[in-house]
Amino acid sequence: MSRIAKKPVDIPSGVEVKIGEGSVVVKGPKGAMAMDIHPRVQVRQDENKLLFDVKRRDLYAMAGSMRSLVGNMVVGVSEGFERKLEMVGIGYRAQLKSGTLQLTLGYSHPVEYPVPQGITITTPSQTQIVVQGIDKQKVGQVAAEIRSFRPPEPYKGKGVKYADENILRKEAKKK
Repeated sequence: MSRIAKKPVDIPSGVEVKIGEGSVVVKGPKGAMAMDIHPRVQVRQDENKLLFDVKRRDLYAMAGSMRSLVGNMVVGVSEGFERKLEMVGIGYRAQLKSGTLQLTLGYSHPVEYPVPQGITITTPSQTQIVVQGIDKQKVGQVAAEIRSFRPPEPYKGKGVKYADENILRKEAKKK
């Protein structure tokens, strides 16, 4: 049984939540997001908290999922999410040109990635990429797509990796 549904979502100051018929709209300083709620999950607002409840015990997992998604929306519109990527390898570079991320990853051609709407990509240095946005799923998806162009390999660790990722190294073949 899911216990996460029993924990309320705290609403910080500056964030406005509207509970409609089967949907929740969250507005904050960074933007607004909306999501449909499962029909058997009830959401109610009590002062600065959102509470989730179900009538049947077998739906606690769904209430926990809805609570996590709405909690991510509240954090996204108030603080935002970010993923940092690092490029390891000689000649590996990233630069932003007119809404397109250009990556030099050792291929015969540069890899171009168009920046999706609602996502901000910055390159503090030539080997670092920072993906920011209010939608946690979208930020993670964009970071995973950028990483997939050249995932880190296990022998030298070359490639695009998350900043907090540890690459398990393999020992080279011995003669």
